Amino acid sequence: MLAGLLTAVAASICYGTGSVLQAVGSGKSARRVAIAGSVTQHGGPSLSSTAKAAMTGEFIVGTILDFVGFGLGVLAARLLPLFLSQTVISANLVITAVLSTKLLGIRLSRAEWTSIAVVCSALVLLATAAGPEGSGATPVSTHWWLLVIALLLIVGGIVVVRLLGGRAAILAGLLSGLGFGALGVGVRVLNGIDPFDARALLSDPALYAILVAGIGGMYLHTVALQIGSVNGATAALVVGETVLPGMIGVLWLGDASRFGFTWAAITGFVLAVSGAVAVAWFGSSEGHGGGPATVPSTPTEDARTPAGV
Repeated sequence: MLAGLLTAVAASICYGTGSVLQAVGSGKSARRVAIAGSVTQHGGPSLSSTAKAAMTGEFIVGTILDFVGFGLGVLAARLLPLFLSQTVISANLVITAVLSTKLLGIRLSRAEWTSIAVVCSALVLLATAAGPEGSGATPVSTHWWLLVIALLLIVGGIVVVRLLGGRAAILAGLLSGLGFGALGVGVRVLNGIDPFDARALLSDPALYAILVAGIGGMYLHTVALQIGSVNGATAALVVGETVLPGMIGVLWLGDASRFGFTWAAITGFVLAVSGAVAVAWFGSSEGHGGGPATVPSTPTEDARTPAGV
């Protein structure tokens, strides 16, 4: 249990730091996009502008941290109940909020700090209440359904976000979180891991659900960082990657709390999600959330950079 908790905390730190660095990179790209006019007819970032955001130095470092966090998160999902592993990893919201005050110049309101404190308290309750994780054994039909749902979620999400344009920041964050949540479920049910069996692993639809959900979730998170608040987008992501995986873990995968601590698990889960929703709400207001428009820049930076580069 302790090893799993430490792994989840490390994943959370990597994800939180990565999100802020990606927001810095996305902010630089957004300023160049504003000059070049590379947006969709609805005011959202185009595919090319999103690709350019991913080529900034800060974004690349943030992405590397995301991959490290992904590996640690996979391990945590195998060691802990999903309602605990996903919620601890989602505490990257706190890391994101604190670092954003330094790197993005964001000033958090008292309401946001209070919401973050609620999330931290909820994590303590969850860690106290967590019992052994379930087996994760499921029929292969479930793995196929997971792949279908991941495809519908990501493809449908990309279409809807592009149609909504600049109004889709919170939705993009939520959909990316649902993608990462599907990834967490896929990791738990994946065949061919213990004991290792390459044939079983490569023939398992859950493996491809993991790839679709992970890559698609990263794309949607990048879009959310381009068009909205880093704290609001990350908080929406937290809700998506916590609620459904936690419920699936309890209802279908056999995850459970310690005897006599069910109340603490339920209370902690509700408080964690409520706190994340509150941060999303307070952090999404224009001019306060610290999205790309608030990233510090020098007057000469855009002048010496060709438009659209």
